[in-house]
Amino acid sequence: MFSVRFWGVRGSIPVPGPSTVKYGGNTPCIEIRAGKEILIIDGGSGLRGLGNALLPEMPLVVRMFFTHFHWDHIQGFPFFTPAFVKGNRLDLFGSNKLTGTLAETLAGQMNYPNFPVSLNDMAAQIKFHDLREGEAVVCGDAVISNTQLNHPGGVFAYRVDFGGHAVVVATDTEHYSCLNAKLVELADGADLLVYDAMYTPEEYAGDEGLSPKTGWGHSTWEEGVKIAQAARVRKLVLYHHDPDHDDAAIDAMEAAAQRTFSNTVAAREGIKLEIA
Repeated sequence: MFSVRFWGVRGSIPVPGPSTVKYGGNTPCIEIRAGKEILIIDGGSGLRGLGNALLPEMPLVVRMFFTHFHWDHIQGFPFFTPAFVKGNRLDLFGSNKLTGTLAETLAGQMNYPNFPVSLNDMAAQIKFHDLREGEAVVCGDAVISNTQLNHPGGVFAYRVDFGGHAVVVATDTEHYSCLNAKLVELADGADLLVYDAMYTPEEYAGDEGLSPKTGWGHSTWEEGVKIAQAARVRKLVLYHHDPDHDDAAIDAMEAAAQRTFSNTVAAREGIKLEIA
């Protein structure tokens, strides 16, 4: 089995409410099942729901890969219930380009007065692994590789290869004036590309009197389509939705992308995509 399930698809801040019911308001968290391996990309607020869903499968071995450590990608970690249960094992992976260690970075948001319990109160066996660009991690029969993309403070895109198929997650990345050759190479021939489509092309450029979003570290559905076409990707998933975009706005972005790349969907909380 090789599948991808979305538990949080929103960027920047959770936005629950009637205008976001269809796509969801939780921040980034993706569950990937590769055979017996449980892989998690990012620990946004969606991680809480995933953790609760995993409880019947305990004891657990979970590999969690952080694209970067902005708050919307780690804020769910203190609410990940399996981390508090003895007998579970968590392997946490992320960039070594931090002011502190990976452990210190995750512990920081749980320090007093931010949170009532500390990282040391988590009873699961937790191991921290600093990653360098291009370093591959083998988890069972799955191989997880990475490359650095364009975002303030740095960000990893991840590729998961399993059974002759591949999934690529490229969130929180800003496109260049030309296609990012590193991302095209990472995504080459992938079954699924999950791509940062936070803005419309008009929002990004600052058209129609809008404030431009250049330099903010995010991209558009239009650039996602270009990458998907250049990398010969089978399916494109628009991800990291702007907190100011309601369901109707995301519907419109999905429809616009489909006119150029028909096999495009906008990520929704709870959607599960079977790869193989």
